[in-house]
Amino acid sequence: MTAKATGRGVAKGPATTSTDRLGRLLALVPYVVNRDSVALGEAAAAFGVTEKQLIDDLNLLWCVELRAPDPYCPIDLSYEGGEITVAEAESIARPLRLKVDEASALLVALRMLAGIPGLDDRDALSRVIAKLESAAGAAAAVSSQVAVEVDAYGGSADPGRSGLGTLRDAIARGRRVHLTYYVPARDENTERDVDPMRLLVVEGNTYLEGWCRRAEAVRLFKLDRIADLAVLDVPASVPDDAEPIDVDAGLFRPSPQDEAVTLELTPRGRWVADYYPCESVEELGEGRLRVVLRTPDTRWVRGLALRLGDQGRVVAPARLASGIREDAVRALARYGMA
Repeated sequence: MTAKATGRGVAKGPATTSTDRLGRLLALVPYVVNRDSVALGEAAAAFGVTEKQLIDDLNLLWCVELRAPDPYCPIDLSYEGGEITVAEAESIARPLRLKVDEASALLVALRMLAGIPGLDDRDALSRVIAKLESAAGAAAAVSSQVAVEVDAYGGSADPGRSGLGTLRDAIARGRRVHLTYYVPARDENTERDVDPMRLLVVEGNTYLEGWCRRAEAVRLFKLDRIADLAVLDVPASVPDDAEPIDVDAGLFRPSPQDEAVTLELTPRGRWVADYYPCESVEELGEGRLRVVLRTPDTRWVRGLALRLGDQGRVVAPARLASGIREDAVRALARYGMA
């Protein structure tokens, strides 16, 4: 894909993650092709981003090259003069052709997804599977011989059942559970008894909501952070005044007393914005991000910064950045590299 560019900067835009950006990149070229040409401002508004973020996407797209079925299938992309145009894009209209192994893998994944309890819009997924089976022919028969069972947590409390199924059963029978739960903010496993209230999916992740006996409050527990799980022979007893957490506005609710930490991330360090709840995410151009997160304990941030290496750095508060530099110097001194 080739491109000509004369971009201009604009104000800061909304938070974005790698997942958000991938969705835009996949949709951007067909969006423009179907309209012949689109103004930068119009396209930015359609995708809910600023013109600067859209220009960053366009600058990345020019690196993309389609190699099949021809050895080289360039797409000429330009946003000169504020108008986005795409030429030589006939390859976009080609029907998708899957090899037997690709079709089989896709069918296995879709059937695995369909087997997850409580899945919304299961009918739509069933229709997709049926259409793909019809198109795949022999590949569908191959994929039907593969069975996948997903354990919703990493523990071994009950090898015969999934963590999700165990929690559903505990909720149905009104039983308390014991969790070994990983807390990334402190980088430690914690032991706690929880009276389950409900299971819910927020932003693509599954959580157990329950009354935590350790915190004496309603808490959410991300299932993939449950290291071990056991159902106790004790009735669950949720206080009458315990209120379910309102997740409509998302899960990130920092305390005013939490410290704000600013990190600047390279393209390889963007995963931080996907993994940790951030108060704000700002595109800096060329794939770089500036993120602000809040935490009551900055010790784990020091570990994160050292783990990032050249993928990112803490820029504020200054005392934390200085402490991380001292940590790095001491670490390097052990290897004779200070």
